Amino acid sequence: MQTRAAILRAMGLPPPYAQSRPLAVETVDLDPPGPGEVLVRIKAAGLCHSDLSVINGDRPRPVPMVLGHEAAGTVEALGAGVEDLKAGDHVVMVFVPSCGHCLPCAEGRPALCEPAMAANTAGTLLSGARRLKHNGGVLNHLLGVAAFADYVTVSRRSLIRVDKSLPFEHAALFGCAVLTGVGAVVNTAALKPGQTAAIVGLGGVGLAGLLGAVAAGASQIIAIDVMAGKLELARKLGATTTVNGRDADAIEQVKAATGGGVDFAFDFAGSVQALETAWRVTRRGGTTVSAGLPNPKLTFPLPAVNLVAEERTLKGSYIGTCVPLRDIPRYVALFQQGKLPVDKLLTGRLALEDINEGFDRLHRGEAIRQIVTFP
Repeated sequence: MQTRAAILRAMGLPPPYAQSRPLAVETVDLDPPGPGEVLVRIKAAGLCHSDLSVINGDRPRPVPMVLGHEAAGTVEALGAGVEDLKAGDHVVMVFVPSCGHCLPCAEGRPALCEPAMAANTAGTLLSGARRLKHNGGVLNHLLGVAAFADYVTVSRRSLIRVDKSLPFEHAALFGCAVLTGVGAVVNTAALKPGQTAAIVGLGGVGLAGLLGAVAAGASQIIAIDVMAGKLELARKLGATTTVNGRDADAIEQVKAATGGGVDFAFDFAGSVQALETAWRVTRRGGTTVSAGLPNPKLTFPLPAVNLVAEERTLKGSYIGTCVPLRDIPRYVALFQQGKLPVDKLLTGRLALEDINEGFDRLHRGEAIRQIVTFP
């Protein structure tokens, strides 16, 4: 069959993207699902900083590639061997499919699935196949999803079925922003009621993390960013204190508000500066969690003596240390109960043809989560 898709052919084109047009919306050929695969009609797809990091070259991926990894849609057709879904089911995409057989999967850590990492790096589905073609050549799939398209063929293991009452534009958020942000707080850090937290970087993932800290019962939540509008939204979502990261005394402000630092500080910005800020606002004996994805060439100069003398912990969190089959239904239930208002992260809706302009807004820090909606 044929479908529209947003294709990235070259990384590193300069902004404004409305002029350089890194993403070209074109008609491509889509193969039907093979064994263990599913054809999905996309209904909503979020613009995430991870997509932007591929566009600007911070996260190198094989091109040409169809981008998009945070999405929701309906099941259209099933490949051989897929018996636990049916046409019409509503599903959320997960950008790390779980093979279920490698050592990390066996240990209950599907976010670290080894075959999935190899496939995602190569730009294929979990099976190693590429189901997209254009003008006789194959196209790569971003993170096994390639959701900036009307239809996608994906691995069954990239899908989580969700309640049909959940609006698609809200459902899409659970595949990345919510899994990563909330998961970093409740899974990676295991924050307990009454403990304190700092959220560094208030994009879609960071604000989802803030909502997770509220839901987990944090007694103090310090929100740190350089954008006044994001700090204002953080206050509305439950931050007890906000700090502009550009302030010369930003670290001192956090320590003064918390009596020496927070129990858990989270870097969601994906920059070394943000990670350093998170490290410096963590109290003695506390834990710093990084869930951002900076350019792989960058390094963090860890003050090693503090690690020992202050019994500090530095942890990474990928896709929120989640088990998607377990966690997405839990987070959806919290949303439906009003305890995790992720719908407040939505700051715009756009058509697929306007996707470059959407990434301009994301690049300038003007948007939290924009959703591409599909007919």
